[in-house]
Amino acid sequence: MTAQIHLPAAIQIGGGAVADLPILLRRFGIQRPLVITDPAMVALGHVERLMAILADAGCPVSVFDATEQEPSSASIDHAVDYWRDGDFDGLVALGGGSPIDSAKAIAVLAHHGGRMRDYAVPRDVEHTDIPVIAIPTTAGTGSEATRFTVITDSDSQEKMLCRGSAFLPRAAIVDYEFTLTAPARLTADTGIDALTHAIEAYVSRRASPFTDDLALAAMGHIAANLDRVCSRPDDREARAAMMLGATQAGMAFSNASVCLVHGMSRPVGALFHVPHGLSNAMLLPAITRYSASAAPERYARCCLAMGWCDASTSVDEAVARLLAGLLALNERLEVPGPKAYGIERDAWFSQLDEMAKQAEVSGSPANNPRIPTRSEMVALYTEVWGNA
Repeated sequence: MTAQIHLPAAIQIGGGAVADLPILLRRFGIQRPLVITDPAMVALGHVERLMAILADAGCPVSVFDATEQEPSSASIDHAVDYWRDGDFDGLVALGGGSPIDSAKAIAVLAHHGGRMRDYAVPRDVEHTDIPVIAIPTTAGTGSEATRFTVITDSDSQEKMLCRGSAFLPRAAIVDYEFTLTAPARLTADTGIDALTHAIEAYVSRRASPFTDDLALAAMGHIAANLDRVCSRPDDREARAAMMLGATQAGMAFSNASVCLVHGMSRPVGALFHVPHGLSNAMLLPAITRYSASAAPERYARCCLAMGWCDASTSVDEAVARLLAGLLALNERLEVPGPKAYGIERDAWFSQLDEMAKQAEVSGSPANNPRIPTRSEMVALYTEVWGNA
């Protein structure tokens, strides 16, 4: 068996790495960048910091700060119009997964034309002439290192998974200092999102030795530091470890793919506007329990990597500890179920079949160790609704 690996051409990592942005712009021939970001990054002063760095380097720059929390095809169309009205030669994405996913989609649509739906799976998009430099401000999505983007179709409200080398940023700047301002809820949700990436990359049917090592390392960093960053947000050592783990998890799942949690999570976000990391957290314990019987040794190795058991623990006991640990983690981080989040019962249950359909179409459930039927996904959605 062989595995093809896709990674950004350059990654600058560490506290203060954002200062190296002008170096990366020159390396990739970007002279007139357009910064893609959102209002939160403006309010936090991160955009101002970026502008100052570029101004000191003598680099002209414009900012598009209207990206959405869960980017829609309409918002991408608006940004593409902004690109075409200007004179830009590259994109700098600053923010969480939404601005980075948006920038990747903009680069593809501005180069190839058409509609965002034209690029949804099963299509693979292999090229764009528009380089993207991604600067994540959360330790979660890993989008700075993946060849995927997720955009909601504004007409159907389906979260479309788009993939291919064209969606892989040319470079990434992984500077944990941006995460020091992240609020507790965002820190928790994006942290569990990163943990889900690592677990799913490791148990995926498309895993390889390369992605295994990355996924296991990511699990270790995240499990050891997620509680720390939530309780002590200014813990720089823990923030740096979380940022490293999130990027490792992103590289792992970009090359091994995600599985059932992500497949079932996307419709929850699209139809009920639940942030992506939180919807993953809602689903992770129940879907891990459902899936574990198909790959018990793999799930047991996850438990070991996360420090929740030792090498002498039996496979069955390690899987049991993993399931208990995920439930306890959600409880400590106060992850609500759909009901507690405020989703009405009738609204949730009326969409069960549609959510299962959208999950299946995404292709992610087919990577799962235990491949579900639509009726099994409906049963899982039913179980998860009332969880605390």
